[in-house]
Amino acid sequence: MVETMNPVFSLLKPRHPLPVIFDSPHSGRDYPADFGHACDFDTLRTAEDHYVDELLKDAPAQGITVLAALFPRSYIDVNRREDDIDPLLLDAPWPHGAVNPSSRSDAGIGLIRRLIKPGMAIYAQCLNPTDITHRIENYYRPYHTALAELSARLHDDFGQVWHVNCHAMPAATAYPKRALSIAGLTPRMADIVLGDRDGTTCAPDFTHFVRDFFTARGYHVTLNDPFRGVEILRRYGNPARGMHSLQIEINKALYMDEKTQEKTADYALLKADLDAFAAACADYAQSRLTRLAAD
Repeated sequence: MVETMNPVFSLLKPRHPLPVIFDSPHSGRDYPADFGHACDFDTLRTAEDHYVDELLKDAPAQGITVLAALFPRSYIDVNRREDDIDPLLLDAPWPHGAVNPSSRSDAGIGLIRRLIKPGMAIYAQCLNPTDITHRIENYYRPYHTALAELSARLHDDFGQVWHVNCHAMPAATAYPKRALSIAGLTPRMADIVLGDRDGTTCAPDFTHFVRDFFTARGYHVTLNDPFRGVEILRRYGNPARGMHSLQIEINKALYMDEKTQEKTADYALLKADLDAFAAACADYAQSRLTRLAAD
C-alpha cells in the first residue's frame, strides 16, 4: 500500500488496484486555524462522521483505494454544490457570480455551515467572501480533483469503476421518512442506508449486492430513505458509462457512544464486517471484469 498525505486528504492506494474506490468526505478532524467558530468545540465535532476513515483503512489490502478528507465538513462540505452558499453567512456581495442556495443552505447546512444544530450558530459574525473562496480553492476543489482523477484513471484502465461514498449518521436521523403502508406502526431505525439517487448513479446490480451483503449479516438496510445521496454521487455516478457511485450511511449507534464520541465494544464487530465488505466488493469487481474481458 502507498499512502499519500497532504493538508487536505489522505489517499491509501493498493499496489495492485482494482477499480473500486471508498471515499470518506466527512470524517476529517484537522480543524484549520482560520476556522473562527464561536460554538462549543465538542458540539462542533458532532458534525463529524466519526471513525469512518479508520473503519475503511484496511480496504487497500483487498485492492481498494481509500480517499478521506482530513478537514472537517463543518469547515466546508465537499458533498454540496460549490455554489450552494448561504446568503445569510455573507458580509458582502458574492463576487463570483450568483449564489445558488439549496434547501440545505436554507436549513443552515449548505456548503459552509451556518448552524451546527437547529438554533445554534457556528459563527458569531458573517464571513467575508474571500474567506469562503479560500476554503473552496484550498480544500473543496483539491478533494474533488483527487476523486475525479482517481475515478477517471481507474475507469480508463478497467472500463468500469465502483465508488462507495461512505458516511455515518446520527441514530436520531436514521428513521425512514416515507409513510408506512400499515397505519399505527412506527418506522424501524435503519442500521445502514444506501443511496443511489433513486437509481440514477449506480446500476441496480451493485446496489442490490451491497444491500444483500449487509442484510445477510443481520443489519436493517433501507434504500434512498432517509438519505439518497447528494453532490458527490451526482458528480461521479454515471452507470451508463460504467461509473457506479453508491452512498452508504452507517448508524453511529452501531459502534460509538454519541454523547462521549468514543468507540464502544461493538466497534470491532462493525470493523470486521466492513473488512469483509471490502473483500466482497473486490470479488464483485473481479467477477465483472472477467465477464467484460470475455465479451
